[in-house]
Amino acid sequence: MKKFNRAFLLSLAFCFISCASRATVKEIERPIESPAEIPVLPPVTKVPEANYLTIVAVGDNLYHATMIREGEKGDYESAYSEIRSLIKEADIAFINQETLLAGEDFGFSGYPLFNSPQNLGRAIAGVGFNVVNHATNHIMDKGEKAVLATMDFWDSIPQVKILGIHRSEEQRTLPVLVTKNNITVGFLSYTYGTNGIPVPDSKPYLVSLINTEIIAKEIDAIRPYCDFLVVSMHWGEEYQHDYNKNQETLAALLAEHYVDLVIGHHPHVIQSIEVITRPDGKDMLCFYSLGNLISSQNQNATLLGAMAYVRIKKTQEDEVDIIFPEAGAIPLVTHYEKNYTGFKVYPLYTYTGEFLDKHWKNQVKKELSLDYLNGLSTKIFGNREIQQNPFN
Repeated sequence: MKKFNRAFLLSLAFCFISCASRATVKEIERPIESPAEIPVLPPVTKVPEANYLTIVAVGDNLYHATMIREGEKGDYESAYSEIRSLIKEADIAFINQETLLAGEDFGFSGYPLFNSPQNLGRAIAGVGFNVVNHATNHIMDKGEKAVLATMDFWDSIPQVKILGIHRSEEQRTLPVLVTKNNITVGFLSYTYGTNGIPVPDSKPYLVSLINTEIIAKEIDAIRPYCDFLVVSMHWGEEYQHDYNKNQETLAALLAEHYVDLVIGHHPHVIQSIEVITRPDGKDMLCFYSLGNLISSQNQNATLLGAMAYVRIKKTQEDEVDIIFPEAGAIPLVTHYEKNYTGFKVYPLYTYTGEFLDKHWKNQVKKELSLDYLNGLSTKIFGNREIQQNPFN
């Protein structure tokens, strides 16, 4: 009886399967009566893939005599330990190296004729800066040979791109380009002057000085080779939070020639961030001054600098845009303690009252406060102020 039931059930199941199969075949083979019955799939919309790149930039790396101390044996990298993670996360990290790195033969010195240990250069490369500007008003402080010695030093660290100084006219015409994440970024750099120490007449290429005709020509020459163009400008009036008419005029010239980003420095204090519309309708972002990165200057305003942060994207259609909601300035505080020791740069968002109590400015009387630092940053940067780690 059990065998019969099992056999019966198997034959019944086979029958159902066969019938189902035949019904499916009949449905598929049924002739289509009209074209309207042909299923039409919606068109596939291709979403362009985007490549992203981040740039950070800081202002004056200004080493006074009180900061040099141990010369080439000194530990300079620790001064940047609190911002190292921000630098390392960026694809491109720019720094304005205010002083020469010509070596011990030229004598280490601070104001007014600067020359810093080359170990400082190794330190800033070690923490992740990979684009270094030398077109500053102090580049000629020790003469032509010191400029050449500074270039010789950087030749030993080839991963770092140097701006604003050149060995020859031919070298000056070579575009400085950095390609990462399928985005090519071009760089140019200029300074308003060299503190009255002339660039040799026979070597005008040695230092890139601000000259509107040359600037226009060089921008137009490099523009076809890059997706995104950055121009470094050593300009403005020292200790003034307002940018001047000359800066405004030069910024307009840069926009007219389709620059994307302007990195300003020299005033030793922060200035505002402006968006300037180019002839093609796109925007140029201008950081008029990022202030000091680090120095032993002691005016309160000189102790607050900034790190520019810009994120850009490039789609498959080769359109490159600044992502403006994510572009702004991270305020930075220069910290040092009694007898000009313990130099360190902190993001303002990590700087606490405990650190402030140890600051040299607060040892005799309370001269520096968090209210002052936060208030000045908000006043200058407004809604462009970044109050947290943008990489988190």
